Amino acid sequence: MLRLQKYLAEAGIASRRRCEDLIRAGRVQVNGCVVRELGTTVNPARDRVEVDGRAVRLEDKTYVMVYKPRGYVTTVHDPRGRRKVTDLVRKVPQRLFPVGRLDYDSEGLLLLTNDGELAYRLTHPRFKISKTYLVTLDRTPDPDTLRRIAAGIVLEDGPTAPCRVRLLRSGKHSALVEITMHEGRNRQVRRMWAALGFEVKRLKRTAVANLELGGLRPGQYRRLQAGEVRRLRELAQLS
Repeated sequence: MLRLQKYLAEAGIASRRRCEDLIRAGRVQVNGCVVRELGTTVNPARDRVEVDGRAVRLEDKTYVMVYKPRGYVTTVHDPRGRRKVTDLVRKVPQRLFPVGRLDYDSEGLLLLTNDGELAYRLTHPRFKISKTYLVTLDRTPDPDTLRRIAAGIVLEDGPTAPCRVRLLRSGKHSALVEITMHEGRNRQVRRMWAALGFEVKRLKRTAVANLELGGLRPGQYRRLQAGEVRRLRELAQLS
């Protein structure tokens, strides 16, 4: 027996948190009855589960790394009709969803999978999964600014956790900074720098946990190797 939200996540419907939202919204049926209780359990071999009237079945676990270009939204559905990261992996037969987010104007490494439990752990702050970004700023930050960013910035949704920051290149009208952090709030990197009066000209994520963007070009993707998946699961404290 599996909890309903976990079963939906393992079937590749969405992350576990998103599956809980679907259940609360009354969009999930078990054996023809709408279920809104998160504690509901199902037997995958016996019970019929549907989301929005479509039957749910377990699929082989699939893990894909994509270079998200700027101008794509990190979502499965977009009511405004914008380009989605899932459009880049249409040749993959499994239904995938993005792990975490990169905002519309940002680019770089993004994971897509149908492994809901792993996706949940990779995005939950308790597991402290690292993410590394290259940040192009409108001017060069001084050492005190770098220390303030590293120590944590107070934002409208609370203080940020400590992170690692280093200046890679400085110039008269721009600078390149590398920042590694464990949090993943909405537009967090941009908001951290904006709080100190800086504008982020370009934001590129280059690494997540043990994975690096490598030679992928914008719009390209590749499947993860077995060893990469094993290491990800170890970092997420999954057996």
